Amino acid sequence: MSKMNSSRRSFVKGTATAAAGFMIVPRFVLGRGYTAPSDLINLGFIGTGKQARGLLNNFRDKANIVAGADVDLNKLHYFHSLLEKYYAQAKKDGKNTSFKGFTGYDDYREIIQRKDIDAVVIATPDHWHATQAIQASNAGKHVYCEKPLAHTVEEGRAMVNAARKNKIVFQTGSMQRSNRNFRHACELVRNGYLGQIKEVLVTIGPPPIACDLPAQPLRPGVNWDAWIGPAPYREFNAELAPPVELDIFPNWRNYREYGGGMVTDWGAHMFDIAQWALGMDESGPVKFVPPSQNAKKGLQLIYANGIVMKHEDFGRGNGVRFIGEKGRMDVSRSILDSDPANLVSATIQAGEQRLYESNDHYSDWLNCIKTGARPICDVEIGHRTSSVCNVANIAYQLGRPLEWDPTKEKFKKDAAADALLKPLFREGWDLNNLK
Repeated sequence: MSKMNSSRRSFVKGTATAAAGFMIVPRFVLGRGYTAPSDLINLGFIGTGKQARGLLNNFRDKANIVAGADVDLNKLHYFHSLLEKYYAQAKKDGKNTSFKGFTGYDDYREIIQRKDIDAVVIATPDHWHATQAIQASNAGKHVYCEKPLAHTVEEGRAMVNAARKNKIVFQTGSMQRSNRNFRHACELVRNGYLGQIKEVLVTIGPPPIACDLPAQPLRPGVNWDAWIGPAPYREFNAELAPPVELDIFPNWRNYREYGGGMVTDWGAHMFDIAQWALGMDESGPVKFVPPSQNAKKGLQLIYANGIVMKHEDFGRGNGVRFIGEKGRMDVSRSILDSDPANLVSATIQAGEQRLYESNDHYSDWLNCIKTGARPICDVEIGHRTSSVCNVANIAYQLGRPLEWDPTKEKFKKDAAADALLKPLFREGWDLNNLK
């Protein structure tokens, strides 16, 4: 972390004016031992870009959003302006809001060190998730971390360990679990309405590629060294971090150094639903068989019970198709249907297996913070799903069948594959020494 520390002072001095009227407050100004005036939870946002702005809409009426941090001051300022605009309008409309003011930081560790902040929302690129979540957990902050939970399997397990050690309520942002149609589909599979499941098709996009983007001039207001953080360093390119004015999801997710392609980006949603339906939330497939000739789809993921899950396009957008003895069922964010049609219209009966019911992913996490319960997509679940995605990408990268032990979280007699379970951190960064 020393490199980030050494660059911070010069960064603040040189770019604080990039977001006019916006103040970066040093940590020594903050009060200690502050108690919130209500029972609403005080939230800090780590990352304030496109995804965070969507999450802002989900949390702004449910918690006190008191702070945000971003290495791009332009995004941080825009996030702040949206929050203030919303609460100003709410006040005009006569709504009783809880907005107490907002402080912005260029260094997320300022948020983690604030004693009045109860929990953090992490909406940064995948390569940052583990470092930030572990540090937040070690500081006693509850965590909502965007999906995919982890960039590598080793990072995911370290996140679980930190959350358990510190008794953290940790929600993974795989919010499809809080959708009625996905829950109903999984309950139908769990209770045998499709008969024995033979095959599961998961439609998502391709695995990642190595980053080959050329260097571009750095935009004012961006601390690029801090954006890179623990990942291998390469020069700035706007495709990795587009300006806030474009209002688009950045393409860092397509590059192996920072994300996992669509295999993790959408796989963290759709493989997650397959895992839930198959009762594999604490396990996963045991064999991964990639297609030949470097194809970008066609991977087979085989469970110990013989069920085969395929990364395959069945022609209906990102979704999951369950194929059982009694028929097939398709589920996505826009569809839930079956052949025969009466499969999905069935009503789960008394005494049959029911799954955790959440109709609001964000309230579920906040309520669990108050009760101490585990939320619908607890850190272990998020880790298991991201592990499926991460191992799938390793199989695509190596281009050969892999045998996986989901208990030991290792490959069977394959040192080359095991090496890819670890994060490729640059010098000075250490997953096992985070405070």
